[in-house]
Amino acid sequence: MKDQNKAYLFAILAVLFWSTIGAAFKLTLEYVNFDELVFYSSLISLIALFIILLFQKKIRLISSFTKKDYFSSAIMGFLNPFLYYLILIKAYSILQAQEVVVLNYMWPVILVLLSIPLLGQKIRTQSLIAIFISFAGSYIIATQGNILNFKFTNPFGVALAFGSIFIWALFWILNLKDKREEVSKLFLNFVFGFLYIAIYSLLFSKIRIPPVEGIIGVCYAGLFEMGITFVLWLKALKLSSTTAKVTNLIFLAPFISLLIINVTVGEKIMGSTFVGLIFIIGGIILQRYSRNSGSGSGRRKII
Repeated sequence: MKDQNKAYLFAILAVLFWSTIGAAFKLTLEYVNFDELVFYSSLISLIALFIILLFQKKIRLISSFTKKDYFSSAIMGFLNPFLYYLILIKAYSILQAQEVVVLNYMWPVILVLLSIPLLGQKIRTQSLIAIFISFAGSYIIATQGNILNFKFTNPFGVALAFGSIFIWALFWILNLKDKREEVSKLFLNFVFGFLYIAIYSLLFSKIRIPPVEGIIGVCYAGLFEMGITFVLWLKALKLSSTTAKVTNLIFLAPFISLLIINVTVGEKIMGSTFVGLIFIIGGIILQRYSRNSGSGSGRRKII
């Protein structure tokens, strides 16, 4: 099999796995609390990443990291998995899965906004229009289509969902600046992240052994949201002749997610969710087109 075909295969597998996560979170939350889901799925992911490092013979890279690298992982591990997943999964426990899934796809837009002060990047007029379109989509979802009432159906849940997006975008910017090998870096981030989660659980939660359904759910989330799927995606990017050939496949994920949520969770997909998703994806595609058309400036593109 040619490398590009392998890249497509790995990318499609990653997209399919990520497409199931919204439904998996929502179903698992029927058997565990949100913080228990974060605790156990992070532990499973940490174990999975350790096994992958052993298999790839990269575990020795951990010992080569400097004190600065460890400090960087301590910060990134606080952002992700600790803070990001605590807030994100809390949002899942409050909102419908379809709302959180679609709002989560706002992160490339927030990434562009944060790159202005943090990376010193300039923003084009076309990019501003694209951002406005995506935010219009998120507003449609947050109000469930009641756009003239200016009233969110669940302000706290929406605030949590947006908060998680900002944390993920900030994490991604820090990750761009960190040139360490990706899997070993992610593993060390999760070491610190799980340490924070364990401390949080001891202080503010009561971790118990979940029922069988809960165990299956946290294992699935740990493997296919945080662990293995990330490695599949990195493999796809490495094998592909251009990143665009595989990254464009990610736009299939929210549509597949909505279908899976409808079938497995039983949520009726609202028209406002679908319309909002079209606005969000349309804005992101316009944003990418805008940045590609201005790539001659020599500035590094971030999405």
